[in-house]
Amino acid sequence: MRRRWCRQQQAEERGAMRCCAAGPWPHSVLTTLLLTVYTILSKVHSDRNVYPSAGVLFVHVLEREYFKGEFPPYPKPGEISNDPITFNTNLMGYPDRPGWLRYIQRTPYSDGVLYGSPTVENVGKPTIIEITAYNRRTFETARHNLIINIMSAEDFPLPYQAEFFIRNMNVEEMLASEVLGDFLGAVKNVWQPERLNAINITSALDRGGRVPLPINDMKEGVYVMVGADVPFSSCLREVENPQNQLRCSQEMEPVITCDKKFRTQFHIDWCKISLVDNTKQVSTFQEVIRGEGILPDGGEYKPPSDTLKSRDYYSDFLITLAVPSAIALVLFLILAYIMCCRREGVEKRNMQTPDIQLVHHSAIQKSTKELRDMSKNREIAWPLSTLPVFHPVTGEMVPPLHTDTYDNTSMPLMQTQQNLPHQTQIPQQQSAGEFRMTTFQRFEASI
Repeated sequence: MRRRWCRQQQAEERGAMRCCAAGPWPHSVLTTLLLTVYTILSKVHSDRNVYPSAGVLFVHVLEREYFKGEFPPYPKPGEISNDPITFNTNLMGYPDRPGWLRYIQRTPYSDGVLYGSPTVENVGKPTIIEITAYNRRTFETARHNLIINIMSAEDFPLPYQAEFFIRNMNVEEMLASEVLGDFLGAVKNVWQPERLNAINITSALDRGGRVPLPINDMKEGVYVMVGADVPFSSCLREVENPQNQLRCSQEMEPVITCDKKFRTQFHIDWCKISLVDNTKQVSTFQEVIRGEGILPDGGEYKPPSDTLKSRDYYSDFLITLAVPSAIALVLFLILAYIMCCRREGVEKRNMQTPDIQLVHHSAIQKSTKELRDMSKNREIAWPLSTLPVFHPVTGEMVPPLHTDTYDNTSMPLMQTQQNLPHQTQIPQQQSAGEFRMTTFQRFEASI
């Protein structure tokens, strides 16, 4: 595959040289052609091989300057290329990296870092990591392969391991070779081992820590595990003193004599230090005491074979529907018999009821019927001017002042005064010397 691609590339280069030899080309065409050839040439890459040891910290830096050569330069000569570049790493054939390998890159203008502690299970097996670089300005990509060949360590694991929590460092700062070398040198001065290796580095955020506030240059914190071949020094054992344990429980700083050897560059939280002695074989086997909640061992699970006979669920379906339906039908028949066949009738009820009670009941029904009939004959209320007027003496009804065909919308609400019989008008004098008539009505009663 690669030979065929190289032959195709050589053919394109020969074609470009023939075109240039045929005659002068415009400057823009030559620039475009050269950029195309440069892009094709930049795609050629070789796989990188690294050989970390199992149980020892592995750090690989993805340098932006190295990947800048994979992308075409700026059109204008002389300009410095500072494109934002991000990386994506994954195990070949899988969407993510192996469990022991981590990756971090703070900004697109900083280098990416792969780090982690290889495991013994992957010794002798090449781990191919695909590294894809993205140019955020031109949206071009370049891909490299990193082949990690994990080697077995001679004295893995180291018998004595200590984990320190450094509060004033971020993980990418601690992964720098100079900073990590200074820390191992300080640990070596305190511990005095013959062999000292960095085993693993973990960010405090991966241990459930909180993201610090962006004030006072606060850091996330980092856990650094180191291993040695000699027992722990007395300075490191001071953390296990009862006085220091009490101070740690009260959230106070413990008193450690060798803290001054770290304080100049590293602020260590001595309450979170962890000392592990692998020489003491601790049996992890626990005898299972059978009791409540523990089922007896039934051996291995044997799944059913594929040659099972099909089951007919038709009878189950009929039973599920028939039994409830039959019970519902019986209950319905019993209720119908009680409601329809057990009635005594109106005549038997009247015979057992006293006559006076029947008379009262009949009178109430008759009165109710009359009221309902009267309510049906109600009419819409007419204006006051159209209401019938009764004669005060004879009691005869006087017809309204207008007929039914008259437009009653313009009729006043108050009835007009008329000089009816048995009315007397008495003149009254007003203050201005004028007179107005006042009407009085006479009421006569026949004896």
